[in-house]
Amino acid sequence: MSKKTRRHEEEEHADESWLLPYSDLMTLLLALFIVLYSMSAADAEKFEAMSDAFRAEFTSGTGILDHTSVIPKDNASSDQSAEEITSKKMTKDQQASLIKQEQIDLENLKEQIDQYIQKNGLTDQLDTKLNQSQLMITISDTALFASGKANVKPESKQLATAISGMLQQFPDYEIVVSGHTDNIPISNSEYESNWDLSSDRALQFMKILLTNTKLDPQKFTPVGYGEYHPLVDNSTNINRAKNRRVEVSLIRKYQENNQVLDVTAAKE
Repeated sequence: MSKKTRRHEEEEHADESWLLPYSDLMTLLLALFIVLYSMSAADAEKFEAMSDAFRAEFTSGTGILDHTSVIPKDNASSDQSAEEITSKKMTKDQQASLIKQEQIDLENLKEQIDQYIQKNGLTDQLDTKLNQSQLMITISDTALFASGKANVKPESKQLATAISGMLQQFPDYEIVVSGHTDNIPISNSEYESNWDLSSDRALQFMKILLTNTKLDPQKFTPVGYGEYHPLVDNSTNINRAKNRRVEVSLIRKYQENNQVLDVTAAKE
Protein backbone atom coordinates (compact mmCIF):
# COMPACT_ATOMS: atom_id res chain seq x y z
CA MET A 1 0.00 0.00 0.00
CA SER A 2 1.32 3.38 -0.88
CA LYS A 3 2.17 6.00 1.71
CA LYS A 4 -0.51 8.31 0.34
CA THR A 5 -3.29 5.72 0.81
CA ARG A 6 -2.17 4.85 4.37
CA ARG A 7 -2.07 8.54 5.35
CA HIS A 8 -5.63 9.03 4.03
CA GLU A 9 -6.99 6.11 6.07
CA GLU A 10 -5.34 7.39 9.24
CA GLU A 11 -6.92 10.83 8.75
CA GLU A 12 -10.40 9.31 8.35
CA HIS A 13 -10.01 7.19 11.47
CA ALA A 14 -8.87 10.16 13.58
CA ASP A 15 -11.92 12.37 12.73
CA GLU A 16 -14.05 12.44 15.99
CA SER A 17 -15.68 15.85 15.58
CA TRP A 18 -19.15 14.25 16.00
CA LEU A 19 -18.47 13.85 19.74
CA LEU A 20 -18.99 17.57 20.41
CA PRO A 21 -22.63 17.86 19.24
CA TYR A 22 -23.34 14.47 20.81
CA SER A 23 -22.12 15.61 24.21
CA ASP A 24 -24.15 18.83 23.86
CA LEU A 25 -27.26 16.77 23.13
CA MET A 26 -26.68 14.57 26.17
CA THR A 27 -26.23 17.65 28.35
CA LEU A 28 -29.51 19.11 27.09
CA LEU A 29 -31.35 15.85 27.74
CA LEU A 30 -29.95 15.67 31.26
CA ALA A 31 -31.10 19.25 31.93
CA LEU A 32 -34.56 18.39 30.57
CA PHE A 33 -34.90 15.39 32.87
CA ILE A 34 -33.81 17.48 35.87
CA VAL A 35 -36.44 20.14 35.07
CA LEU A 36 -39.16 17.51 34.63
CA TYR A 37 -38.24 15.89 37.94
CA SER A 38 -38.27 19.19 39.80
CA MET A 39 -41.71 20.02 38.34
CA SER A 40 -43.10 16.68 39.47
CA ALA A 41 -41.67 17.22 42.98
CA ALA A 42 -43.29 20.69 43.18
CA ASP A 43 -46.65 19.23 42.13
CA ALA A 44 -46.35 16.63 44.87
CA GLU A 45 -45.66 19.33 47.45
CA LYS A 46 -48.72 21.27 46.29
CA PHE A 47 -50.80 18.13 46.56
CA GLU A 48 -49.50 17.55 50.08
CA ALA A 49 -50.38 21.14 51.05
CA MET A 50 -53.91 20.64 49.74
CA SER A 51 -54.17 17.36 51.58
CA ASP A 52 -53.09 19.02 54.85
CA ALA A 53 -55.73 21.73 54.37
CA PHE A 54 -58.47 19.13 54.06
CA ARG A 55 -57.17 17.22 57.07
CA ALA A 56 -57.24 20.42 59.14
CA GLU A 57 -60.93 20.95 58.28
CA PHE A 58 -62.00 17.37 58.90
CA THR A 59 -60.19 16.48 62.11
CA SER A 60 -63.02 14.42 63.59
CA GLY A 61 -61.91 11.27 61.80
CA THR A 62 -59.67 9.73 59.17
CA GLY A 63 -60.24 11.35 55.79
CA ILE A 64 -59.75 9.98 52.33
CA LEU A 65 -56.60 12.08 51.93
CA ASP A 66 -54.90 10.62 54.99
CA HIS A 67 -53.15 7.91 52.98
CA THR A 68 -52.63 9.63 49.62
CA SER A 69 -49.20 11.06 50.33
CA VAL A 70 -47.00 10.99 47.23
CA ILE A 71 -43.87 11.83 49.15
CA PRO A 72 -43.42 10.43 52.70
CA LYS A 73 -43.29 13.14 55.33
CA ASP A 74 -43.45 13.54 59.08
CA ASN A 75 -46.54 14.60 61.05
CA ALA A 76 -45.33 18.14 61.76
CA SER A 77 -48.09 19.84 59.77
CA SER A 78 -50.79 17.64 61.31
CA ASP A 79 -49.49 18.33 64.80
CA GLN A 80 -49.37 22.05 64.09
CA SER A 81 -53.00 22.06 62.94
CA ALA A 82 -54.04 20.27 66.13
CA GLU A 83 -52.18 22.84 68.23
CA GLU A 84 -53.88 25.71 66.41
CA ILE A 85 -57.32 24.18 67.02
CA THR A 86 -56.52 23.64 70.70
CA SER A 87 -55.30 27.23 70.96
CA LYS A 88 -58.55 28.54 69.49
CA LYS A 89 -60.59 26.39 71.86
CA MET A 90 -58.62 27.69 74.83
CA THR A 91 -59.22 31.24 73.65
CA LYS A 92 -63.00 30.68 73.53
CA ASP A 93 -62.95 29.06 76.96
CA GLN A 94 -60.91 31.94 78.30
CA GLN A 95 -63.32 34.45 76.81
CA ALA A 96 -66.28 32.66 78.42
CA SER A 97 -64.48 32.78 81.75
CA LEU A 98 -63.78 36.50 81.37
CA ILE A 99 -67.42 37.21 80.49
CA LYS A 100 -68.56 35.30 83.54
CA GLN A 101 -66.13 37.08 85.85
CA GLU A 102 -67.09 40.48 84.45
CA GLN A 103 -70.76 39.73 85.05
CA ILE A 104 -70.00 38.84 88.66
CA ASP A 105 -67.95 42.02 89.16
CA LEU A 106 -70.61 44.30 87.70
CA GLU A 107 -73.36 42.61 89.68
CA ASN A 108 -71.34 43.17 92.85
CA LEU A 109 -70.84 46.83 92.01
CA LYS A 110 -74.54 47.28 91.24
CA GLU A 111 -75.39 45.72 94.58
CA GLN A 112 -73.03 48.11 96.40
CA ILE A 113 -74.60 51.13 94.70
CA ASP A 114 -78.13 49.87 95.36
CA GLN A 115 -77.27 49.43 99.04
CA TYR A 116 -75.92 52.98 99.16
CA ILE A 117 -79.11 54.26 97.55
CA GLN A 118 -81.29 52.43 100.06
CA LYS A 119 -79.19 53.44 103.04
CA ASN A 120 -79.28 57.14 102.12
CA GLY A 121 -82.90 57.28 101.02
CA LEU A 122 -82.05 58.15 97.39
CA THR A 123 -84.42 55.76 95.62
CA ASP A 124 -86.24 58.67 93.96
CA GLN A 125 -83.04 60.24 92.71
CA LEU A 126 -80.74 57.36 91.74
CA ASP A 127 -81.22 54.16 89.81
CA THR A 128 -78.97 51.41 88.41
CA LYS A 129 -79.38 49.19 85.40
CA LEU A 130 -77.15 46.34 84.20
CA ASN A 131 -77.51 45.12 80.61
CA GLN A 132 -75.42 43.41 77.95
CA SER A 133 -73.40 46.50 77.13
CA GLN A 134 -72.95 48.43 80.38
CA LEU A 135 -73.71 49.13 84.01
CA MET A 136 -75.52 52.46 84.11
CA ILE A 137 -75.99 54.69 87.15
CA THR A 138 -78.75 57.26 86.54
CA ILE A 139 -78.85 60.36 88.75
CA SER A 140 -81.72 62.86 88.70
CA ASP A 141 -80.69 66.44 87.94
CA THR A 142 -82.39 67.65 91.14
CA ALA A 143 -79.95 65.53 93.14
CA LEU A 144 -77.01 67.40 91.64
CA PHE A 145 -77.90 70.79 90.17
CA ALA A 146 -80.02 73.86 90.63
CA SER A 147 -82.44 74.60 87.79
CA GLY A 148 -80.59 75.70 84.64
CA LYS A 149 -77.19 75.36 86.33
CA ALA A 150 -74.27 72.97 85.86
CA ASN A 151 -72.37 73.50 89.12
CA VAL A 152 -72.83 70.51 91.40
CA LYS A 153 -74.53 71.42 94.66
CA PRO A 154 -72.13 71.38 97.63
CA GLU A 155 -74.33 68.87 99.46
CA SER A 156 -74.28 66.58 96.40
CA LYS A 157 -70.51 66.32 96.15
CA GLN A 158 -70.61 63.60 98.80
CA LEU A 159 -72.71 61.50 96.41
CA ALA A 160 -70.15 61.93 93.63
CA THR A 161 -67.35 61.05 96.05
CA ALA A 162 -69.17 57.89 97.13
CA ILE A 163 -69.69 56.80 93.53
CA SER A 164 -66.05 57.45 92.66
CA GLY A 165 -64.96 55.31 95.61
CA MET A 166 -66.98 52.39 94.27
CA LEU A 167 -65.73 52.93 90.71
CA GLN A 168 -62.09 52.72 91.81
CA GLN A 169 -62.55 49.00 92.41
CA PHE A 170 -62.71 48.57 88.64
CA PRO A 171 -60.06 50.91 87.21
CA ASP A 172 -59.79 49.22 83.81
CA TYR A 173 -63.29 50.05 82.60
CA GLU A 174 -64.12 52.82 80.14
CA ILE A 175 -66.58 55.20 81.80
CA VAL A 176 -68.94 57.56 79.97
CA VAL A 177 -70.54 60.43 81.89
CA SER A 178 -73.51 61.76 79.91
CA GLY A 179 -75.80 64.72 80.52
CA HIS A 180 -79.47 64.89 79.44
CA THR A 181 -82.16 67.58 79.55
CA ASP A 182 -85.86 67.82 78.77
CA ASN A 183 -87.15 69.49 75.63
CA ILE A 184 -87.87 72.89 77.15
CA PRO A 185 -85.48 75.38 75.50
CA ILE A 186 -83.09 76.93 77.97
CA SER A 187 -83.26 80.67 78.31
CA ASN A 188 -80.51 82.25 80.35
CA SER A 189 -77.34 84.17 79.72
CA GLU A 190 -75.03 81.28 80.58
CA TYR A 191 -76.16 78.61 78.08
CA GLU A 192 -77.39 79.03 74.55
CA SER A 193 -78.99 75.58 74.24
CA ASN A 194 -79.74 72.32 76.01
CA TRP A 195 -76.67 70.90 74.26
CA ASP A 196 -74.48 73.32 76.19
CA LEU A 197 -76.20 72.71 79.51
CA SER A 198 -76.11 68.90 79.24
CA SER A 199 -72.46 68.91 78.16
CA ASP A 200 -71.38 71.17 80.99
CA ARG A 201 -73.29 69.14 83.57
CA ALA A 202 -71.58 65.94 82.41
CA LEU A 203 -68.20 67.66 82.53
CA GLN A 204 -68.69 69.19 85.98
CA PHE A 205 -69.86 65.92 87.52
CA MET A 206 -66.98 64.04 85.89
CA LYS A 207 -64.49 66.49 87.36
CA ILE A 208 -65.75 65.73 90.87
CA LEU A 209 -65.46 61.99 90.21
CA LEU A 210 -61.86 62.51 89.12
CA THR A 211 -60.89 64.26 92.32
CA ASN A 212 -60.36 60.65 93.35
CA THR A 213 -56.75 60.23 92.23
CA LYS A 214 -57.13 56.45 92.05
CA LEU A 215 -59.28 56.88 88.93
CA ASP A 216 -57.60 57.20 85.52
CA PRO A 217 -58.80 60.29 83.58
CA GLN A 218 -57.95 58.51 80.30
CA LYS A 219 -60.82 56.11 80.97
CA PHE A 220 -63.44 58.88 81.26
CA THR A 221 -65.46 60.58 78.53
CA PRO A 222 -68.04 63.39 79.09
CA VAL A 223 -70.95 63.56 76.62
CA GLY A 224 -73.84 65.99 76.26
CA TYR A 225 -77.00 64.60 74.63
CA GLY A 226 -79.27 67.56 75.25
CA GLU A 227 -82.94 66.65 74.86
CA TYR A 228 -82.38 63.98 72.19
CA HIS A 229 -82.18 60.79 74.29
CA PRO A 230 -85.25 60.98 76.55
CA LEU A 231 -86.27 58.10 78.80
CA VAL A 232 -89.96 58.96 78.36
CA ASP A 233 -91.92 61.49 76.35
CA ASN A 234 -91.82 65.08 77.51
CA SER A 235 -95.60 65.50 77.69
CA THR A 236 -95.80 66.07 81.46
CA ASN A 237 -93.76 67.74 84.19
CA ILE A 238 -93.14 64.36 85.84
CA ASN A 239 -91.80 62.91 82.59
CA ARG A 240 -89.63 65.93 81.90
CA ALA A 241 -88.13 65.56 85.37
CA LYS A 242 -87.22 61.95 84.55
CA ASN A 243 -85.45 63.04 81.38
CA ARG A 244 -83.27 65.60 83.17
CA ARG A 245 -80.45 63.41 84.42
CA VAL A 246 -76.78 62.47 84.46
CA GLU A 247 -75.75 58.92 83.61
CA VAL A 248 -72.48 57.24 84.59
CA SER A 249 -71.93 54.14 82.44
CA LEU A 250 -69.28 51.44 82.87
CA ILE A 251 -68.82 49.92 79.43
CA ARG A 252 -68.37 46.17 79.32
CA LYS A 253 -65.08 44.89 77.95
CA TYR A 254 -66.44 41.46 76.97
CA GLN A 255 -69.81 40.59 75.48
CA GLU A 256 -71.51 37.33 74.52
CA ASN A 257 -71.57 38.17 70.83
CA ASN A 258 -67.91 39.28 70.59
CA GLN A 259 -66.14 37.47 67.77
CA VAL A 260 -62.63 38.59 68.68
CA LEU A 261 -61.03 38.31 72.09
CA ASP A 262 -58.72 41.05 73.29
CA VAL A 263 -55.75 38.86 74.14
CA THR A 264 -53.86 41.69 75.82
CA ALA A 265 -56.74 42.37 78.16
CA ALA A 266 -57.11 38.66 78.79
CA LYS A 267 -53.54 38.41 79.99
CA GLU A 268 -54.07 41.27 82.39
